[in-house]
Amino acid sequence: MSRAGAAGAVGAPPGACPVHVPGDEGATAIAREPLWHAYATGVDRPAPPAWAGLAEPPPPEHVPPPAPGGGARAPLPVGAVRHLQAARYPTVGGAPAVPQALGHALATAFAPLRREPANPYNDHRPYASARCLFPVQAVLADPHRARLLDPARRALVDLPGRGPGAGEEVLLTGRYAAVPRGYRWFRGSLVDLESGFALRSLALALGLHGVAGRLVLPDGQRDAGVPHALGLPAGEHWSLPLRVQVGAAAGPDPARSTARAERVDGDPVLAEVLAADRAQRSDGVPAPVHHGVPDGLAARDRTWADVLWDRTSGRMPRGLHGMAGRRRRVPRAVLDDAARWVAVPPPGTTLAVAHAELRASVAVQDVEGHGDGLHVVRDGLPVPVRPEAGLPALLERHYGYPASPVNGCDVRHASAVWFLSFRPRAVVDRIGPGGWTSALRAAGWAAHGLCLAAAAHGLYARPVRAFREEPLQSVLGLAPDETVALAVVVGTPRHADALLDLRL
Repeated sequence: MSRAGAAGAVGAPPGACPVHVPGDEGATAIAREPLWHAYATGVDRPAPPAWAGLAEPPPPEHVPPPAPGGGARAPLPVGAVRHLQAARYPTVGGAPAVPQALGHALATAFAPLRREPANPYNDHRPYASARCLFPVQAVLADPHRARLLDPARRALVDLPGRGPGAGEEVLLTGRYAAVPRGYRWFRGSLVDLESGFALRSLALALGLHGVAGRLVLPDGQRDAGVPHALGLPAGEHWSLPLRVQVGAAAGPDPARSTARAERVDGDPVLAEVLAADRAQRSDGVPAPVHHGVPDGLAARDRTWADVLWDRTSGRMPRGLHGMAGRRRRVPRAVLDDAARWVAVPPPGTTLAVAHAELRASVAVQDVEGHGDGLHVVRDGLPVPVRPEAGLPALLERHYGYPASPVNGCDVRHASAVWFLSFRPRAVVDRIGPGGWTSALRAAGWAAHGLCLAAAAHGLYARPVRAFREEPLQSVLGLAPDETVALAVVVGTPRHADALLDLRL
């Protein structure tokens, strides 16, 4: 996250063009996504796409497709939670090896933790997902077979295909059909962000269970056909998979060419999303997967089972939506630990470069040892750049889902409101056309770190994209060519209700 360290004073650089880039200043964040991508790839004044006026069913009418796969089912091993109850936070590693370690790691990373009877969105897994849709699927594959992880049933389900590599690996691929069409271009962004969340969840789980991993980033000219080669539904479209090799090194991948012509009927938005996804390029060289836990975290009398269980996006009573919190003064470590978590780069050179282009800004109030106001992360530390009382209350006025009879919104009571932003064209200039996707994955990785940091201190962390973009430019002092990839609201929960423990 070096760009934050080089940013200096908050605000646009001297001589910067005052025109907000790109497109219509009144557009919603979702509507602006394709404009930002067009700007990233070289269009200075992007126009709304031709499909912008087409009507789409609203997201609440969306019915997610059934889980893919219908072959033989093998249950995941039982006992991961007992292992995690013996693992002291924040230590990773050093515990004796356990049988079926990979199965325990998959359960830790992806299996449901709990059901919240009062929450309209269930079940809750170790990482956050918009509306609990969880569009990113995990597949365990080798050259002979592929098995889909079915988290709800805690099982691996046989698929008719096989893996693309020479050894055993976990593939993370996004199922666009799981996201409502009403999200339009944002379907791709949600998949990319969640891929970052899922990658960090998997990396931590592998570390906790002593399983080594190596990340292979995708290439659109090589890997577009991988999801269908695995045996995932041929009538659907999937993102290029992140591949985490978990078996013993088995030599180079067999020669293959899985790229294929893709046709999207009746959905011009998805066609553009797929084109952006397929723009990724990679040399296919594996990079070691680290567990993602930073050094120097404050000691807590907690286990990893406690921390993962306590990860929450905020709760409301009686089936209401949104989040509710209460304002209180919190320890200094709440902010210091979060800054350390957000500063850890993801594995792989490309994702690390994208992470270095992120700026982490945070509006702070009532944190011991830190003044109220705006801070940025530099070298893993929160650095004040503008003192200002009541900044979360100001941000709440720019939040897209205000308090209502059916929705809770207590941004004003938050201890910290984080914003992960980047300059899209700068990232593409450094990485190539796939820089957009890489930046979103890096933001998802960083945001999952913020969620774990909050959980360790008994706080909720709610990832959101509902802040109106235009006001954020001035409130956060962003450059005109800078966009917010994701925000995370962190605070003290107001409501506690009955939870059903689904861990095994």
